[in-house]
Amino acid sequence: MAAPTELHASWPAAERDPGVKRMAVCQPTRPAIVLGSTQSSDSVDAEAAQTAGVDVVRRRSGGGAVLVLPDDPVWVDLWLPAGDERWNSDVTVAFAWVGAAWATALGRVGLAGLEVQGSAPGACTRWSPHVCFGRIGAGEVSIGGRKVVGLAQRRNRTGVWFQTACVRHWDPTILVEMLNLPPRQRAAAVEDLAGSVTGVADEVTARGGSAPSAADLVAAFFDSLA
Repeated sequence: MAAPTELHASWPAAERDPGVKRMAVCQPTRPAIVLGSTQSSDSVDAEAAQTAGVDVVRRRSGGGAVLVLPDDPVWVDLWLPAGDERWNSDVTVAFAWVGAAWATALGRVGLAGLEVQGSAPGACTRWSPHVCFGRIGAGEVSIGGRKVVGLAQRRNRTGVWFQTACVRHWDPTILVEMLNLPPRQRAAAVEDLAGSVTGVADEVTARGGSAPSAADLVAAFFDSLA
């Protein structure tokens, strides 16, 4: 567990020994809106975020904003050394095995009908410049056209750092209310994003199963990587 800013900083273990594969479960101690690498800081209403007690931080990957809470989404990072059998120099193809591992993990907790996006972009809403989950990117996982796992990566000559986020419960309202959008656009964004993303726990319970905890999802993902 660490502050959101620390979790997006350099990975010291990978810097010390980049030839070793690593996995880290990231639990932020505070809620935060995480801006994408190219996203303007003006995308967020800083005053609204401060009033709500939500930090605003930036990552060096991805596009739109993500709201992270201590247990939702389930946030797992992976470090893959260059030259590993799973390594791929193509940044879009490189996501394939990560998405497949998450799909296997979600199948183990009771979800069927999962789809892993290929290297071409998938469904995209008009909110994708603002919200990361507003589109389905390469390797990302969806069910019935609704995204459940988001992926990002940053890389250098020694390896690639994959950032993965699996949504347990989805409600876009909190994030959208802190974006710098006119009121009418906020209402439209909430409506559109409510239909383009879903939570794993919500989907499992809708099918009569028991909602998997964050620990359940981490364990299933870890097993899928073995």
